[in-house]
Amino acid sequence: MSVARGHDENRAEDRKDRAEDRALRELLATPTPTRPSAASPLRLVATRDEASIVERLLPQTDIAASETGIRRLALGSGRIDAPTRAARRLAEQARDEIAQYLRGERSWFDVAVDLGAAQPFQREVLRAASEIPLGEVRTYAWIAARIGKPGAVRAVGNALGANPVPLLVPCHRVVRSDGTMGGYSFGSIDVKRQLLLLERATPALVGCTSTRIVCRRGCRYERRVAETNRIVVASVAEARAIGYRPCAVCRPTDATGVRAAGASW
Repeated sequence: MSVARGHDENRAEDRKDRAEDRALRELLATPTPTRPSAASPLRLVATRDEASIVERLLPQTDIAASETGIRRLALGSGRIDAPTRAARRLAEQARDEIAQYLRGERSWFDVAVDLGAAQPFQREVLRAASEIPLGEVRTYAWIAARIGKPGAVRAVGNALGANPVPLLVPCHRVVRSDGTMGGYSFGSIDVKRQLLLLERATPALVGCTSTRIVCRRGCRYERRVAETNRIVVASVAEARAIGYRPCAVCRPTDATGVRAAGASW
């Protein structure tokens, strides 16, 4: 292959990436519909194109768990490292929840994470990342400001790049200030892009018109709701305003985040 041809192919790939990044930014800027309709039905799974990359993640994901939470997720051969029965239960719970998430059937993770090996700065960064709502993005600069260290943008990127529990702590929701993807250590930029597209298609909250209860997507009670009784709700505040009450089991709130093992992050 000639040098000129190689340069042309690289430029074409760069143009493709920029176009996909622009499309993603436009997608994320579009408000999520709050109700399904005949013209725009409630979409609860990703398209085949969107799923083609992310559906390969689970069989390749190694899960390490302690008795208090998930310690590590990493691409490998799908191995589980769990020294005790309690740790094994947590690892299997994580695998089930991740599978549901990748199918568009879960908007949150209930399994605890064990960040005991993380340094204090990284724990702050990961806690801030866990507060980014499903289907939304924030910048590295936003994380730095959130933790009170606005000059530490590069260090924030390094901390997210070493995130021991990607997916569970959603570092894929952090992008560059110019709106482009930035890095992603759990797979590739394509994986990061497709995860964001998948999340955009997954409702965070689903209400039941017969019980007037709103659940997180993936709650065991949400799964029992008939399709004809479903509405998508943008927030718990909106749900309360139209006469719905939060589920007592999954306890949805307008705050987000995963459960860290122990009393605090």
